[in-house]
Amino acid sequence: MSDIATAADLQTGGRQGYLRIATEEAFATRDQIDVYLRMVRDGTADRGMTSLWGFYAQSPSARATQIIERLLDLGEQRLADMDAAGIDKAVLALTSPGVQPLLDMEEARRIAGNANDRLAERCAAHPDRFIGMTAVAPQDPQWSAREILRGATQLGFKGVQINSHTQGRYLDEPFFDPIFRALGDVGQPLYIHPGTPPDSMIGPLLDAGLDGAIYGFGVETGMHLLRLITAGIFDRYPDLQIMVGHMGEALPYWLYRLDYMHQAGIRSQRYERMRPLKRTIAGYFRSNVLVTCSGMAWEPAIQFARQVMGEDRVMYAMDYPYQYEADEVRALDVMDLSPESKRKFFQTNAERWFDL
Repeated sequence: MSDIATAADLQTGGRQGYLRIATEEAFATRDQIDVYLRMVRDGTADRGMTSLWGFYAQSPSARATQIIERLLDLGEQRLADMDAAGIDKAVLALTSPGVQPLLDMEEARRIAGNANDRLAERCAAHPDRFIGMTAVAPQDPQWSAREILRGATQLGFKGVQINSHTQGRYLDEPFFDPIFRALGDVGQPLYIHPGTPPDSMIGPLLDAGLDGAIYGFGVETGMHLLRLITAGIFDRYPDLQIMVGHMGEALPYWLYRLDYMHQAGIRSQRYERMRPLKRTIAGYFRSNVLVTCSGMAWEPAIQFARQVMGEDRVMYAMDYPYQYEADEVRALDVMDLSPESKRKFFQTNAERWFDL
């Protein structure tokens, strides 16, 4: 901790040579949480939502109540917390799982649309601090495409967040293609944020208490990104940029083996779905995938991702309010990086990819 203690005092304004832009920060609306509670109580929630939101929306524990308070605040408390951790700007998105588990399509569209309106109003109130990402209801891809256009052209948003699977369905299905066409039309990145694994996958994880952020989130979301890559999403949309958090959901560490086994699978023709691609999986990580360090303020992992992906593709995130630790910011301030590399990590990569 001695190196951390020697870091400059945390403060906004860039006196350390860069602004700190946090790129995976969550908020919630009261309507959203109330629907989660209703679904947990009436039995329509899947096992993952029951585990996750049965805790956060009902537990009297200090962690749960503090998380809910911070999620709902898009004003003074959030700004004070940003100031205390030296965060200059936050890229905000509707907390996982968004409206994706909702069975009533009209309700899903209404809550997502209202959340976008709420976020736009708060971003307009604090334009130097808050940046928005559009929430969508992927279960209605045509509406989601229109909402992506509205977010980009009317609300001033800079990206789109989808919380991994939608009721067990993945974005590599042709059903969801209108979403990717809309992303191409507006030229914005897609952030694939974790959700709890679907019922078809969650059993052994839930039994061991590993279904959430500790492990299950990353396993499921990493698989989702791999499904998209191996289905050829970047060959169809070569300008598309997909962001994932938590240091790439462990995939950068696996790139050598992923490429080896993917090529072996193609040669063997073992899987009908596995077809040749224009690039290797690692190649797409260097051209179409971006990672943030949300929840992974750990220099060895950050340095490794920069090495295998390129320093322009790794960005800072805090994962507020789920992982709010000012000491993590201090640790990253003293990473063994050149001043220019540190500025890319904290500031200019986010400015580039979110078009700030």
